[in-house]
Amino acid sequence: MSPTKPIRKPVRRESRWQLFDQVNLWLFLAGVITIILGYVAMSQGPHDSFLSLHLAPVLLVLGYLILIPLAILLRVRQPKPKSE
Repeated sequence: MSPTKPIRKPVRRESRWQLFDQVNLWLFLAGVITIILGYVAMSQGPHDSFLSLHLAPVLLVLGYLILIPLAILLRVRQPKPKSE
């Protein structure tokens, strides 16, 4: 019989590149909450109320066009290590 080779476990390398940072996740969460609040405001009251006509569209535009794209595109700069 031949000698058995030790079984190697696959080594998990840690990636240096993260998809989303904590700031991005908070912005994404704020965008989702803003969108939900916009739809809730749109469904409240009569169709010609302040909530349905003015506040809800502003919340939806803020969520869809500002917060969600900002959460996706924002890249937080990492401080460079000081070399002596």
